[in-house]
Amino acid sequence: MKEVELNELDEKQPMTGDGSGEKNGSVKVKVPEDSEVKFTGLSKEELMRVAGTAGWVRTRWLLLVLFWLGWVGMLAGAIVIIIQAPRCKPLPEMNWWNEGPLYQIRDLEAFAGDKGLAGVEEKLDLLNQLKVKGLILGPLHTVQVNQEPTLNLKAIDPHGGSMEQLVSLMERAHKKGISIVLDLTPNYESAANEWFSGFSNMALRLKEALEFWADKGLDGVLLYSLDRVYPVSPERWTPLLATLQVEEVEGAKKRALIGVADRLSISDAVELLNSTGMNLLLPELDPAASGQSWASTIEQLHTSHLQTSQGWCLSRPTKGHLASLVTPKLLRLYQLLLFTLPGTPVFNYGDEIGLEDQETIYPAMVWDYEGPEDETNTTAKELRAELKSRRDWFRALSDLRGKERSLAHGDYVGLHNATSSLAYVRVWDQSERFLTALNWGSAAVTLQLTQPELPAQAQVRYSTDLERHAQDTMVDLDALELGPGQALLLSYPFSA
Repeated sequence: MKEVELNELDEKQPMTGDGSGEKNGSVKVKVPEDSEVKFTGLSKEELMRVAGTAGWVRTRWLLLVLFWLGWVGMLAGAIVIIIQAPRCKPLPEMNWWNEGPLYQIRDLEAFAGDKGLAGVEEKLDLLNQLKVKGLILGPLHTVQVNQEPTLNLKAIDPHGGSMEQLVSLMERAHKKGISIVLDLTPNYESAANEWFSGFSNMALRLKEALEFWADKGLDGVLLYSLDRVYPVSPERWTPLLATLQVEEVEGAKKRALIGVADRLSISDAVELLNSTGMNLLLPELDPAASGQSWASTIEQLHTSHLQTSQGWCLSRPTKGHLASLVTPKLLRLYQLLLFTLPGTPVFNYGDEIGLEDQETIYPAMVWDYEGPEDETNTTAKELRAELKSRRDWFRALSDLRGKERSLAHGDYVGLHNATSSLAYVRVWDQSERFLTALNWGSAAVTLQLTQPELPAQAQVRYSTDLERHAQDTMVDLDALELGPGQALLLSYPFSA
């Protein structure tokens, strides 16, 4: 009993005298219960004994068979999908003049001031932003009107710059993916652009000039008035084309022979392309032509499989700028038309901002709209904003054409044509489709687009009238209404 009392006393009285109630030297030890037994797994000997049983052997074989059956099934499924999937259409051969718009600069002073070729080089970054793939310069060679002895196709007029400046321009342009083309029209100072007498002699002089400029790094040559020299003999163009050819090596950049024919019919233009092997032809086009005329012209060139050799140009250095020819109100409509037709769009300098002719077809280019704005001049501020908006529109269309296969080299399918309206769709294999609808008339029109392959609706990508058709909205195609002077670019996905 005394031992019991002593034990109870020890539990009640702490061994320390600080009154904290804790025992000095006490340790809490958790004694595991019988149910908390940790599983350490089977030993190697135990596993071997279990693995060798008949049940586990059958299980392993079953899992192995299921694995291989699943693998073979997935392989067979992939093969079936590949066989049944529609074949991708091979891409056509594309050259640099098919990849983006060409940009003509005839008067270097009007474009870049008194710096000439050096000033053009300074503007390459701005042109590169527009996705321009080729610059057509000049003519830069020296000649007097109707004086053949004064013609020198290998010299540069000092007013335009020097040979060193031209070489520097070409080198920097090539680094930016921009090709350089020279206008070598012999008698360009003539009002009628007539060539000098004797095509054979002139063809020989042109051949020598092409060899000279090719060594300098030139990417192409443009010649006006082909409608005057073409009937002489198509086979005489062969030496010129042979001079521009490059060795067939991987990555070699082809040189282009570009022709302008102002008085050839479309059928004659097709014959010229087929018989001479011209790389790119710019026939005469009338902005005021009817929708039926536009549809006929496009279909003739497209069905002749000459899409990569067809250029579309409404403004000409010898005629004036696009905004003056079609009015500023319709500027964006015709820009949309040129960018979505099957072929290469060609523009005159300043067409991207709607530059207008002012007592001359070579007005000074406007550049200061990119700088800081003058908040005190409301009129100047609005004008600058409009010029920038036009350039942004041009840039967006150029960028879209370069990215979308249907616009770059897709087939042309006519949907509608009338006196002042036109609609067509560009289609390439399984890529997204793009539908262009134009109304350059003064009254609203309703287009009945109900072809079997068209969907019920399409998405608005670009519109010249955002109040009527906002961007990214969906519109019905069975009764598409266009306001006066309105243009739409719609898109819809490919469906098998």
